[in-house]
Amino acid sequence: MDPMKTLALATAIFLLTHYVASTPLRSGLVKVLGENAYLGLYALVSLAAIVWMIWAYVRAPYARVWWGEEFRPWVILLMPVSLVLIACGVSSRNPSAVRQEGLLRSMGEPVGILRVTRHPLMWGIALWAALHLTARGDVASIIFFGGFLLLALSGPLLIDARKNRSIGVEWERFASVSSNIPFGAILAGRNQFRFEEIGWKRVLAGFGLYFVLVFLHPYLFGASAY
Repeated sequence: MDPMKTLALATAIFLLTHYVASTPLRSGLVKVLGENAYLGLYALVSLAAIVWMIWAYVRAPYARVWWGEEFRPWVILLMPVSLVLIACGVSSRNPSAVRQEGLLRSMGEPVGILRVTRHPLMWGIALWAALHLTARGDVASIIFFGGFLLLALSGPLLIDARKNRSIGVEWERFASVSSNIPFGAILAGRNQFRFEEIGWKRVLAGFGLYFVLVFLHPYLFGASAY
């Protein structure tokens, strides 16, 4: 198969595996397989799809659509923000995560990065994908990074809808004092920004990850980060 078509197919399957979790098919699979088996299968299929995407992306021909050099300063400026969001998302307890609904009762209200957005990891991935897509400007990158961008932007909406259906009142309360869009609840007066709840450790972890990736980028991906 043509490498570009292979990349498009791999990206479509990657998206499909994630969107299934927000359809009635998910509950049917859980009933048949059991929740643990379903989550294990879901993780394996998702990982396989990502590996397939990377394999296809590396082999896809370079077909430029626009010159991305003018976007490089934005990459330098905003990639640390992306990685801080990812670091905060990974290290923070979040009721929107898989099997973390019980936090709604113990947490009381959003804390830390959840005051900014209840989906910090997804917004970090979205920013990462958007920056790479615009800076590269070729067809393969539009497909590859565009797939991650589409999932990162649509995923929170699907997660919120699923949590609202399955949890109900407790999720509605949590959602009323938080926001999907970063700083949405704060700007609307429904929450307050409290940096001390986030802490310097998470911010420094994000910047540390940034510098590590800049250093390793040529070795991991065959090209300088800038």
